[in-house]
Amino acid sequence: MKFTKYIFVSFVTLIVISFIIYWKFTNYEEGRIHYTTSEEFNNYWYSGEAEITSYQLLQARYGELRQGKATLIYVTEPFLKEKQVKPNNPNKRGITVLKLNTSKNFVTGIYPYHIMNSTFYPLSYQGHAIKIATSVTEWCGQAYTQLNNRNLFEITSHSYFENEADATYTLPKNILEDEIWTQIRVAPDKLPIGEQQIIPSLAYLRLKHIETKAFTAMCKVEKNKKSTTYSIHYPDLERTLAITFQSAFPYAIEEWEESYKSGFGKEAKIITSSAKKIKTIRTAYWEKNATSDVSLRDTLGL
Repeated sequence: MKFTKYIFVSFVTLIVISFIIYWKFTNYEEGRIHYTTSEEFNNYWYSGEAEITSYQLLQARYGELRQGKATLIYVTEPFLKEKQVKPNNPNKRGITVLKLNTSKNFVTGIYPYHIMNSTFYPLSYQGHAIKIATSVTEWCGQAYTQLNNRNLFEITSHSYFENEADATYTLPKNILEDEIWTQIRVAPDKLPIGEQQIIPSLAYLRLKHIETKAFTAMCKVEKNKKSTTYSIHYPDLERTLAITFQSAFPYAIEEWEESYKSGFGKEAKIITSSAKKIKTIRTAYWEKNATSDVSLRDTLGL
């Protein structure tokens, strides 16, 4: 009888422990302060359209500025918090995120570069981005980094460079530079100010072959009537990012500058990359896949 009771108690204990572990892994962002979105916000971001903005890009690479184009694509969509993917069935239970796909295209000499970054930012509460994925492709090869926000930041990394080859590891949670671009559009008044620990852009870390980790950064906001500039300066990296956006809703990003050392050895020098807005359109781009829709690229100056 006592043995049976012992088995029962052990079984119940195991169930409780399993539930606690499951709860921790599936509710890692619970307890955050919830956003209250305005009618203006909802009308803009839940219209069934994406916001697409093209930019004239000057990108530093190998000690020179390269001409190219950049695109920011913002759209709201359902997201499964546990699997951290978009559901096949949009009615499946999940949360809503503001997704930002950032695309940069430029040419170095004979060969092209394509940089793609996807950030999935929760709209239901104040917290870190749930997922970030970055790829860099050029004729030498491909590199990919993915960050999943669970109990810790889980990193998966792949590269054709030997010392950056396949790797998985975790990081303590800190501010993510890549999430700043979405937070600006959601709650610019809550941007981090002063000295902070920030994980720089995954694309920057990849291009510079720098370890993915948090660095000390100084953050500030300069605001006037029409525009606001948010800047992040990393002393140890000798790098500064400045993002200028509209001071009024929908806080559209007008331009940005990114200064850091580019080049090799003694020839390396601080160069400022920049992007200036060409055109913004709002459309359900996933439906615009006919040959006749190519004209939209002309509209965007792409």
